Amino acid sequence: MTGGERRLPRVGVVGLGMIGRHHARLLQASTRAVFAGAVDPAGDRHRSLYDPGMCVSTIAELLSRGRLDGVVVAVPTVAHLAVVRELIEAGVAVLVEKPLAATFEEAREITALCERHGVPGAVGHVERYNPAPRALRRRLLDGQLGELSMVSTVRSGPFSGRIADVGVVLDLATHDIDLIGWLSGSRITRLAAQAQCQSGGEHEDLVFVNGRLDSGAVFNLVADRVSPTKIRRVRVLGTRGMLEADTLSGDLFFYANAEVEIGWTTTQQFRGVSEGDVTRYALAREEPLAVELAAFLDLIDGRSDADVVGLAEGAEVVRVAETILESAREDRALSLSRAS
Repeated sequence: MTGGERRLPRVGVVGLGMIGRHHARLLQASTRAVFAGAVDPAGDRHRSLYDPGMCVSTIAELLSRGRLDGVVVAVPTVAHLAVVRELIEAGVAVLVEKPLAATFEEAREITALCERHGVPGAVGHVERYNPAPRALRRRLLDGQLGELSMVSTVRSGPFSGRIADVGVVLDLATHDIDLIGWLSGSRITRLAAQAQCQSGGEHEDLVFVNGRLDSGAVFNLVADRVSPTKIRRVRVLGTRGMLEADTLSGDLFFYANAEVEIGWTTTQQFRGVSEGDVTRYALAREEPLAVELAAFLDLIDGRSDADVVGLAEGAEVVRVAETILESAREDRALSLSRAS
C-alpha cells in the first residue's frame, strides 16, 4: 500500500438470518470496505456468501482471521449483550440491529461498554434511512407543517415466525418509537398501552399506544403481526396540513390546509373546512440498509457527521418499549422521567 492509499476497513457480520444476510450481501459488494467474513453457528443457510469459507462458527474464529474494524450484529435480541461485549472488548466497532437490547439495563450496559473501551457503536434503526421518512423529516425541519400537533404510526402484517424471542413491541413497535422521537424532535413523556396475544404464543402480537410528547404534541402507535396485509404508515399533522409517509412503497404525500368554499352541503359535512391540495412527492429511492451501512462506515472512518443512530437513542427506545409493556400489563397510563 502506497502512502497515498487509504486502507479500507475490514467489516464482518454476526448472524446470517433475515437481516444479517443482506448486510453480508452489501458488504461483499462494497467499494468502501473489505468483507471480513460472517459468524453463524448454523452456517450460511441462505447462501448469502460468495465464498462458503468466509462463514465461521464463533466470534473468536473471526477475530483470529486478522484485523477487524467493525461488525454488524444481527443475532436474536436476547443475545445482543453477550455478542456485543465480546466484540467491544476486542476493540471492534459495532452496528447493533434494533432493538439495541432486550432490556433497558442491558442497553445501558452496552452503552457503558462502548464508552469504557472507547469503541464506536450505533443502532440499526433502518426506517431512519427509508427515503419517505427522511424526506418527511427534512420538510418538518423546513417548517412546512408549522406547529406539529400529532404523530401517528401503523405497522401491521401477518405473523412470519421470523422473530420468536420477543413480542411485537420489541420486534416491530421499536421502529415507530424511534421514528416518533426522531421526526418530532421530542421525547415521549406519557403513554397508555393495550396489548393482546392472539397467536397463542408467549409474547404479545398486537399493541395500541397513545400518549404525549414533551413538545405538547400527542402520538398514537399501532403495531401487530396478526393482520392479513402489510401496512407501514407514518402521519404527521401540523397547523398547515399533514405529511404521510408509506415506508413500504417509499412514497410521501402532503395534504395541505386551504380555505375552500364547498357549495354542496351534503359533501361539506364529510370534508374538512380547510381541505386543500394533495401532493405526491417523487423521491430518489436508495436501499435503506445500504444507506444505514454507509453511515456505519462513516462512523468507523471517524467522521464526526456520521448519520448513525447513537447508543443513547437506542437505549431510550428500549426504555419506552419496556414502559409500553408495563402499561399494558398494569392497564394504566405511565409517565417517563428523563433517563439518568
